[in-house]
Amino acid sequence: MRIGYFLSSEEYTPAELLEQARGAEAAGFQSLWISDHYHPWVDAQGQSAFVWSMLGALSQVCSLPVTTAVTCPTVRIHPAVIAQAAATTAVLHSGRFVLGVGTGEALNEHIFGDAWPNAGTRLEMLEEAVEVIRELWRGEFVEHQGRHYRVENARIYTRPETPPPIYVSGFGPKAIDLAARIGDGYISVMPDKELVDRFRANGGGDKPCQGGFKAAYAGSVEEGARIAYQRWPNAGVPGELSQVLPSPRHFEQASELVTEEQVKQAFVCGDDPDAHLEMIDRYAQAGFDEVYVANTGPHYQGLFELYAKRVLPALRTDR
Repeated sequence: MRIGYFLSSEEYTPAELLEQARGAEAAGFQSLWISDHYHPWVDAQGQSAFVWSMLGALSQVCSLPVTTAVTCPTVRIHPAVIAQAAATTAVLHSGRFVLGVGTGEALNEHIFGDAWPNAGTRLEMLEEAVEVIRELWRGEFVEHQGRHYRVENARIYTRPETPPPIYVSGFGPKAIDLAARIGDGYISVMPDKELVDRFRANGGGDKPCQGGFKAAYAGSVEEGARIAYQRWPNAGVPGELSQVLPSPRHFEQASELVTEEQVKQAFVCGDDPDAHLEMIDRYAQAGFDEVYVANTGPHYQGLFELYAKRVLPALRTDR
């Protein structure tokens, strides 16, 4: 299993994200995820850098493969523009780039005042967007008149030798089936074997499956839980609310119903390597090929040291 680090654009400044990328590579992590947001989930996180600027900068400070986790190529940015951005990113990263896509959240996509589509329409839009992106990556002039998107006389000139893979995020059955049908891989943030099995059984086969979890490194479980609850109370917001709430203040209102104990259950808190190894094993047992850990709070250097000395060596020993 490949172990990667998740760069949380919602919480850290651009300089901190670059510092973390360098630190993750030095610690022995094998790859990176990076989130793509217009807003943080709640104001306590406090950041939201433009992911395509960050990806260009990352190519100059780090040689690890990187996946967007995930980009929504349907509403806020037209898929023809995503196609150009991703092609340039793949060139800068010398082919070590994966375009991770999903149907997105109103939190980031509603900013122009467009109506937020229902889940079925969002899946339709995602499928057509991926079609447009792949067509443009062939390098010819594209004319496309679809149900959701129009492209006229468009050609991408700066392209990698091989188009980047497109991995698709999905949680519900229809989204997972779409990921299996159109994706080069699958992305999830739940160590759920049923999700992976459905992906593989419905066309995903042996394509890569990436998963991710959150940690709050600190000197104790209690301190880590406190940091997690302060920075990410939205981790306890249930169901489809994360897809439909339109602003950080709405997430803050919903998070008033979330307890610290609920957030604690969603994170690996503290500095016990066994807790991290146990979470990684849950993803391994669920059938994931790659797992990415995101730190929250100020102690990310401590997490890098923990993984370099106690977690990654233990995983190598297990093999």
